[in-house]
Amino acid sequence: MCVDHSMNCVCGFSSASFNFRDEVMPVEVINRLYCPKCSPDIALNAASMIRDNGWIIDFDMDVARFAGQRLQPATITPEYLFDEGYCTWRGVHPTDHIDSVREREDLVKLSRSNPKKYIEEFKKWGAERMSRLEREGWRKAREAE
Repeated sequence: MCVDHSMNCVCGFSSASFNFRDEVMPVEVINRLYCPKCSPDIALNAASMIRDNGWIIDFDMDVARFAGQRLQPATITPEYLFDEGYCTWRGVHPTDHIDSVREREDLVKLSRSNPKKYIEEFKKWGAERMSRLEREGWRKAREAE
């Protein structure tokens, strides 16, 4: 089970939705979130931060290590938290759960009139979308290979 949580970035311009795999990590594992507008002047601290396509997540690693005691604490890094889904985007990028629904609207209409064509187009859309997101530089799009 994954828990969903939305959070505003430091400047308040953007927000992102997160999933927390198996409810291992609490929301407090995120210290700060920086969007592409407020992240350029932030020095990346690799011990507690991860950068994904202009976004920076600053983790509270003490909270992560405490909450993740049943995991392997030696492996708890920002990359581990993000890539293993313990604190990661809800989808491929911060607003993916909203954007993907919007992108699929025309396909859903097709599903009612031509189900076979819908399945073909849905597969094509999914592959092209992941390819586009990978080209854009989203970390989770690269993982899907």
